[in-house]
Amino acid sequence: MKVQTRSKKVNKAWLNDHVNDPYVKLAQKEGYRARAAYKLKEIDEHFGLIKPGANVVDLGCAPGAWSQYLRRRLSPQGAAAGALNGTIVGLDLLPMEPIEGVNYIQGDFREEAVLEQLKAALNGREVDVVVSDMAPNLSGVGSVDAVRISHLIELAVDFAVHHMKKDGALVVKLFHGSGYTQLVQLFRDTFKVVKPMKPKASRDKSSETFLVGIGLK
Repeated sequence: MKVQTRSKKVNKAWLNDHVNDPYVKLAQKEGYRARAAYKLKEIDEHFGLIKPGANVVDLGCAPGAWSQYLRRRLSPQGAAAGALNGTIVGLDLLPMEPIEGVNYIQGDFREEAVLEQLKAALNGREVDVVVSDMAPNLSGVGSVDAVRISHLIELAVDFAVHHMKKDGALVVKLFHGSGYTQLVQLFRDTFKVVKPMKPKASRDKSSETFLVGIGLK
């Protein structure tokens, strides 16, 4: 019973923080599906990654907040609908509600059939920017979760190496803890410029951070 009571208190505290979160309120006001949109927005504005006419792939795109931001960023008027100057392809194992102008592919990008769909959506062009908000289902066992997180980031790096332009950029979400140093080293081995960043929209209590790799070696 004590465990249940504590669990209820934790859930209530999280819900209270969530409801009063300024980024949650802003996302609701501006029509984003999740507050995560502001994490990518801050990263993009800091590094100047998304440019008009860019080809962008959003790995782990569901529920779609990052794709929504990309869609507005590549719109000449910054609109959620209408003209789009660029190409956005979203990939995820989970279903996602459609976003105007975003080519969504449901599947595993390690599978040949899914990769063929991606190539068709890009019309043979290389990718300018790859963004990945992928995260595994966490087990609560630190060592197990660290391996799962590392695996997803390694997949994102491999994807970028094979599909991105030489001067392109990769943005991934990762967590401080076991395996973090090795993942930073993987980025340093792969990219000319490597910068870690924790956006203001990322909660202080969260161990999440983001790595940006620019220019393939």
